[in-house]
Amino acid sequence: MDVNFKILGSSSSGNAALLQAEGASVLIDAGMSGKKLELLLNEEGLSAEALDAVFLTHEHNDHSAGVRGLSKFGRLPFFANQDTIQAIQPKLQKRPNWKVFETGKQFSFGPFKIHPFSVPHDAYDPVGFYFEWGKDDLFNPHSSLAWVTDLGYVPTLVKERIRQAKILVVEANHCAKMLEDDQKRPWSLKQRIRGRHGHLSNDNTFEMLESIEGSCWEKVFLMHLSKDCNDIQKVQDKFAGLKGQGSRFSTFIVDPSSAKTIPV
Repeated sequence: MDVNFKILGSSSSGNAALLQAEGASVLIDAGMSGKKLELLLNEEGLSAEALDAVFLTHEHNDHSAGVRGLSKFGRLPFFANQDTIQAIQPKLQKRPNWKVFETGKQFSFGPFKIHPFSVPHDAYDPVGFYFEWGKDDLFNPHSSLAWVTDLGYVPTLVKERIRQAKILVVEANHCAKMLEDDQKRPWSLKQRIRGRHGHLSNDNTFEMLESIEGSCWEKVFLMHLSKDCNDIQKVQDKFAGLKGQGSRFSTFIVDPSSAKTIPV
């Protein structure tokens, strides 16, 4: 069974991805306007009305801005935990088709088993997602994807979810030196970004991936790069030396300006 996974947006301007497997099409996060998401989905040969569900990690605008526009499709379910719903709903004129999940508790939707797990980030109850689908047979093999885009450090539980995934999506948000030298961001914002509830630096992500033994990765996507405080070439240079890169798995950088994937 063919799987289509396409990152539609990846930066502080908006994050979202399309996952299609076993006849189901879902969005993971919806961090751009509904109109923009509709255009991007059309480019993938899919109408927004044909989406089966949207899964939200947290309430920050760069992960949830599209809820307003997409909620015009009344039957479209939006999966989020209670705290995330309570943070988003006051910004909306009408109530979307909310479906509540409990952080840490597995649930099913269509062909997917979804494990939402807690991540350390400065939101009300932010989560990462671990999706599983398929069966252990030749025509529909078991597969999995971990989506971990906003976190300041990597707890043991998150490491285990990352280790198990065949497709791993993880942030490499900033270069520590570029963030330090940045003239636009006040000191307080820099502290938030590099704090334990902020974002992972290139070095943080590299060291975390290097530390994981027995990973199942086939593809690793590095996303949520800062447009101002990171550089694609720096990420390429850093991760070219990642243990297993090019032999056990392939690594891709997601351009924050275009969302194009660039091989390491």
